[in-house]
Amino acid sequence: MTRPTFDLQSHSTCSDGSLAPAEVVARAQEAGVTLLALSDHDTVDGVAEALQAAAALEGITVVPAVEISALDGEHDDLHILGYRIDHTDPALLEALAAWRVDRHARALRMAEALRDAGLALDLPQTPPAARPIGRPHIAQAVLDHPANAARLRSEGLGDPGAVLEAYLLPGTPGYRRRTMPTVDEAIAAIHAAGGLAVWAHPYWDVDADDDVRATLTRFAAAGIDGVEAFYITHTCPQTTLLVELAAELGLRTTGSADFHGPLHRRFSAFRAFDLCGHEPDLGPLTTP
Repeated sequence: MTRPTFDLQSHSTCSDGSLAPAEVVARAQEAGVTLLALSDHDTVDGVAEALQAAAALEGITVVPAVEISALDGEHDDLHILGYRIDHTDPALLEALAAWRVDRHARALRMAEALRDAGLALDLPQTPPAARPIGRPHIAQAVLDHPANAARLRSEGLGDPGAVLEAYLLPGTPGYRRRTMPTVDEAIAAIHAAGGLAVWAHPYWDVDADDDVRATLTRFAAAGIDGVEAFYITHTCPQTTLLVELAAELGLRTTGSADFHGPLHRRFSAFRAFDLCGHEPDLGPLTTP
């Protein structure tokens, strides 16, 4: 396949990635990415560094972005990407700080639930509104604690992703819901900061075709601007459904390999997603 040269979701050490923002940009440029979004979870702290790094390199443009975790009915971890935001907008920064406080409180609830389940862990000591602590950090903390070694070995859990899936997804012992924001609030905050709101990896949390159709149609009515139709875990039938529905709804279509770092077990390579014969509609994201 001809791999795309855009990659519009990536993560740095400002959230749950393993590389600093400048290094993410450098790795992307080496991989042939010409249009990159640094989209850390609930924070824009790495955007300025990423923009500066891109300015010193040839052939790559960075789109200021953020990935907001949001509530939608029974789904409490849908992700809304904000592209071309003003990453210095005071109202956006205030909202993100409040949502990180909620994320931090949720992390503490999950940590306590894991301790109740017999696991030991020490969370990173960060202020509630600073670097967001997410489930990957909690899973790593469980893996790192020596008191858990024998149990994790007996359960076949040898990496953070496996721990997360076993203990931190809905229906598992350590999972706890977030309380804010809603998808509508995330869209409104992105728009207020001058950005475009895009539903990230739709099949990650909503896995039935009819449910994806209904959810995207509802989000379009709420003002969302696009959908991440092209994604590393999407099948071609899923991609085709999203592309065709986006066209009906007048939405943009973006894509990414969701880079988290070179050693991540799933999201370790740029441009590792398939267009499945479709033409993306990036709209103003391609405009400097």
